[in-house]
Amino acid sequence: MFSGELETQARRKTLSILQDESRLVLDAARDLALAFSSITNRDEKIIAEIKERMGKAEEDVEFLRRTLTREVAEIGTMMMNREDLLRTAYNIEEVVAYIGAAFFRLTQLNPNILIEGKLKDELKDIIDLTVEAVQNLNKLIQALIINPSASIELVNDVQKVERQMDAKYRAIITKALNTVSDIRGLIMLKDIIEHMEAVCDTCLRAADSAIILALGL
Repeated sequence: MFSGELETQARRKTLSILQDESRLVLDAARDLALAFSSITNRDEKIIAEIKERMGKAEEDVEFLRRTLTREVAEIGTMMMNREDLLRTAYNIEEVVAYIGAAFFRLTQLNPNILIEGKLKDELKDIIDLTVEAVQNLNKLIQALIINPSASIELVNDVQKVERQMDAKYRAIITKALNTVSDIRGLIMLKDIIEHMEAVCDTCLRAADSAIILALGL
């Protein structure tokens, strides 16, 4: 078999692992949105189920990233853009870690804080943007094998959500400072929002790495 064919096979295999990693992270982001509605409705059963899935998602994403690292090590210099591939994989793993951390803090937040500050809609908007950022990143990653040139255009969608998140972050923090009297609750709320902002920031970094990767495909 020609070396070019070997490189093509190796590239497809590693990109497939990266795509699986991205899909798992998207599932976790969707679970975060479900957790928010379950927490505000005090549905303990659903929250417990999501907690179990969140833990498994983080473990599975780490396993896939380690698998990808081994594959890249075995391929060696046969594959171009190895560093960009690994950088993308590590960024995606970081995204699911932020989602898991946001979920944990969300379960510790007293829902009455949101009622007191009239912040429920604002926090829902923040969570929806978080899911959208991960969803846009996933679309970009899925396009790497089929249509790398299309993935280059999709980075704009990730960047757009990241900018919207920045604006929403400032607005909800300002409102919370003026409406929430519980200092502990305020700190917890700020921590949750900062983790979700970090998800969007990391999605953009992952998208940027993926674009560099796409240019070499």
